[in-house]
Amino acid sequence: LERLSQRRTDPVTGERYHTMFRPAPTPEIQARLRQNPRDTEENIERRVEAYSRNIKLLEDFYQDAFHVNADQDPHVVFEFIESCIINPLPCKK
Repeated sequence: LERLSQRRTDPVTGERYHTMFRPAPTPEIQARLRQNPRDTEENIERRVEAYSRNIKLLEDFYQDAFHVNADQDPHVVFEFIESCIINPLPCKK
């Protein structure tokens, strides 16, 4: 919730910032940042709730899918995804 609700975009440059993890470098840029309406806490909570309600159906439908821990370095995530596509693990049936 914190990661998504604190995202901001500079409408002039298109650059993306985060109020805690990657704040805008100057007060001028900070003043013009905008939040996507989808990134309000209420909308995020609603999307997470919908995901939680439907996760079992999604897992059943996408039986060959794999879980990705995206809280890692982007290169590690990319290499994991690439290895799953090139050398997929045996499916549990």
